[in-house]
Amino acid sequence: MNNLALLKIDVTGVDALILSHGHFDHFGGLVGFLEAQRAQMRKDLRLYTGGEDNFCHRLSRNPSGFTDFGTLDRRKLKSLGVQSVLSEVPIVVEGHAFTTGAVPRTSIEHVLPNSWVEVGIKDGLGCDANAYMDHHFTADELAGKPQPDQHWHEQATCFRLGDRGLVVISSCGHAGIINTLRRAQEITGVEKIYALVGGFHLAPAPDLYLRQVMAELKKFDLEHVLPMHCSGQNFIDLAKQEMPEKLVLCTTGSRFTFTA
Repeated sequence: MNNLALLKIDVTGVDALILSHGHFDHFGGLVGFLEAQRAQMRKDLRLYTGGEDNFCHRLSRNPSGFTDFGTLDRRKLKSLGVQSVLSEVPIVVEGHAFTTGAVPRTSIEHVLPNSWVEVGIKDGLGCDANAYMDHHFTADELAGKPQPDQHWHEQATCFRLGDRGLVVISSCGHAGIINTLRRAQEITGVEKIYALVGGFHLAPAPDLYLRQVMAELKKFDLEHVLPMHCSGQNFIDLAKQEMPEKLVLCTTGSRFTFTA
């Protein structure tokens, strides 16, 4: 809220909201933002998510056990007049942007350790195992036992810039940044990736794994790489060596305009 005021962002121009995945550091300010700004925004405001997984209860694990990492409350969203759109498949957002839908795991990448997740609904909060399109849960998952988070419904947001190719925005990339780019290519038939923007979740990556991902990333015909959030200083340092002409450093308040 403070940065919105500092940057003089006019929320009346917001067409839609998109949630990449159900991590508290990505949705934690959403309800407070809506409570403060909803009256100024379009009446038919929608929140596009990749699927039911975004509403699961998540936990952080530490040596002493588990601590709460938040749950997105769909009841509050509804009370604030926001319609949740859940789609495991790609979907066009307001006639312009589009999502990747769930990202298939096809590359060398795997989900690096992060949060734990509970499947089930308690007191109206959580995710319903029956609402997943194509996922087979184990007995432990169905019993609500915490499991390492696989972010089955994490999605990226994309735009096509005419003949320049695609802009792919990955908020965290838990499913793998290579997998995410391949998914964008697959659903559009467009090979050219003009810009890769967002979090790549490589901060916790071992050096060998990081270099393997970088080698795969260099195979794409990227014009610009804009690492943010959880990409990691390790990724930035390696990118300075491997693709210095493509690397664009970002800070809070950075603005980039892409044109076709």
